[in-house]
Amino acid sequence: MHKRGFWVGLFLTLQIILAFCWWTPPAEALTENQQLVMQSWRIVNNAYVDGSFNHQNWWSIREKAMKQRLESKEATYTAIAKMLETLDDPFTRFLRPDQYRSLQVTTSGELSGVGLQIAMDAETGELEVVTPITGSPAATAGIQPRDRILMIDGMPTKQITLDDAAARMRGVAGTSVTLTIQHQGETPQEIDLVRSRITLNPVYAELRNQPDTIPVGYIRLSQFSANAPTEVAQAIKRLEQQGAQGYILDLRNNPGGLLQAGIEIAQYWLDEGTIVYTVNRQGIIGSFEADGVALTNDPLILLVNQGTASASEILAGALQDNGRAKLVGEKTFGKGLIQSLFDLPDGSGIAVTVAKYETPNHHDINKLGITPDQLVSINPITLDQVGTSLDQQYQQALELLTQPILAADAS
Repeated sequence: MHKRGFWVGLFLTLQIILAFCWWTPPAEALTENQQLVMQSWRIVNNAYVDGSFNHQNWWSIREKAMKQRLESKEATYTAIAKMLETLDDPFTRFLRPDQYRSLQVTTSGELSGVGLQIAMDAETGELEVVTPITGSPAATAGIQPRDRILMIDGMPTKQITLDDAAARMRGVAGTSVTLTIQHQGETPQEIDLVRSRITLNPVYAELRNQPDTIPVGYIRLSQFSANAPTEVAQAIKRLEQQGAQGYILDLRNNPGGLLQAGIEIAQYWLDEGTIVYTVNRQGIIGSFEADGVALTNDPLILLVNQGTASASEILAGALQDNGRAKLVGEKTFGKGLIQSLFDLPDGSGIAVTVAKYETPNHHDINKLGITPDQLVSINPITLDQVGTSLDQQYQQALELLTQPILAADAS
């Protein structure tokens, strides 16, 4: 059995001390389906962040699952899924082989679907948009972070799992899907979307020279994919050579990605300091530190909004708490939990919440988000208007970068 990092994954070693012994039949006495249930139970038993297992007897949950008639794979999968549902954690879930393979597409660089990053609200059980992927059919249709997805092709989303919802929205390019979307405080509306191939280009960068401002390196990071650190490093080096004297790092509508990618990118901006703390169920705190030489010490402003989530919040929190950057925009999404993805022998897998993270100043942002140094709301703009004079948040970032230069000139 192997485990590999989820898109916000982190390999952690967790030690469990049991206060009592429980007899377990030898593996050879179990059927293949029973072994799959037992392996799933053990993974959660060893790794899950909440040692109370949602204030229930986790051993009893195992016994109930093992007593079921597990005569088929489908019955086994259902038993495992129901066992995990007792944790009341939408991020800890069983993934059938097809769901497991689809999930790993997230970091492969290309998708086929409508282009939505989604999450299940743990309190309401409602499916909500984390962010639309830039240039996707969903983004073009005007779907926004925090929108509720009430139905997919007429199927109420409260009746299906997060992965089922994602699978229903994926599909062959050129096919259609109808989503019932509710913007905050508005009447639900049906939106017909045509699926397309979506290429994930995580980094866009250019030097901007405008009157009355310093030369600004503008970097838009849309996802923390495996190649994002390399592309960000190359962008910074190129912009330094072109004469950049300040930077705007745009993390708006960035739903996160690989945790390690977020840590590496934070190190590009910090000479030293804590990047993030991780806290497991024993309360043991680990940390990741910057201990090298930053690629640039030029002034830095981060743009954030409600679609800035997970690994993006780790980066934003690290740079804000270390005094390296100012944040401009809206309060971030607020996902402060870390998952790992564990393989099962038949090709299925389990996503398990293994820890939570805190910013360098020990702020737990889960469900709370990070508040920018300057709150700036923004009217809806198109992709072509991002980073232009019509982008109020971008203009405020430019003003902050310019102020120190003007003050120096005045003296």
